[in-house]
Amino acid sequence: MAELQWLGVIRHGQSTGNVLAQQAEAGGLEEIAIPERDADVPLSELGRSQAEAVGRWIADLPAGQRPQVAVVSPYLRTRQTAELALAGSGIPAVFDERLRDRELGVIDLLTARGVEARLPLEAARRRRLGKFYYRPPGGESWADVLLRLRSLLGDVRAAYPDGRVVLFGHEAVVMLVRYLVEGLDEARLLELARATALGNCSVSSWRRDGDRLRPERFNAVEHLHREGTPATRQEDVNAEV
Repeated sequence: MAELQWLGVIRHGQSTGNVLAQQAEAGGLEEIAIPERDADVPLSELGRSQAEAVGRWIADLPAGQRPQVAVVSPYLRTRQTAELALAGSGIPAVFDERLRDRELGVIDLLTARGVEARLPLEAARRRRLGKFYYRPPGGESWADVLLRLRSLLGDVRAAYPDGRVVLFGHEAVVMLVRYLVEGLDEARLLELARATALGNCSVSSWRRDGDRLRPERFNAVEHLHREGTPATRQEDVNAEV
């Protein structure tokens, strides 16, 4: 049976939301003053430079190793990252809402301090259930996001047999794609999450070896350093929950 030969996932470049969230957390604020809805948060100027650096990395890949298609989250920051990274490459992009960021419901735009101060019962429930299963009212747990990513990867495998596919997504998407591809369990995923600060425009990838996709790189940002582009590891809004 034909199978994917290579799968990559690229986190979006630094967004204006990343910058504002970092400032709010550092300032001890309860709210993050992002004016746009999450789907409309754009890249920062640095984020655009990071996306262009990813494009140069893709352009330098040998023809037989270059992605054949990109599947992209419809959120603005991921669309902009893909547009800049794929410009002039000839690699087609398709958009799929299953790659969107995790939805946070009632805790959207609250810092960790804000959740504790304004929604103490939710904060306690989050501590009890843990990051994998906690679902904020109106939002999603990591397990919920996994359901849509599992569906997406099944469709990608069917649509691009023997193909090389790159996904453009978000912080949680990168971690959860790794969970699915490598068959991790909850404990190992949470261990990785605690130990890893995912870089903006980082590349993670898996290459087929026999009957499975095996890890090739994880959270790699060397392509940014080569281009003299600062690497940032800012969390998506409320990514710690």
